[in-house]
Amino acid sequence: MVAENFTRTLRAFTKLTPFKSFTVELVSGDRIQVDHPEALVFRGGVAVFISADGTPTIFDHEGVAQVTGETERAASA
Repeated sequence: MVAENFTRTLRAFTKLTPFKSFTVELVSGDRIQVDHPEALVFRGGVAVFISADGTPTIFDHEGVAQVTGETERAASA
């Protein structure tokens, strides 16, 4: 994934209101389930995900195959 798209995509998913979990699929086939917006930090084409048990996972834009999940913002009632 291009670094610019990496940042734009992760920002879009983490800024959703209300937040919805999403999945980052790596080219290796591994999947990272992002379950909280503050569990992911990204900058300069690199990201760190911290799981609920405190385990860090580091990945970069070149290692991402796709990001999946719901990206539509909830409509106001």
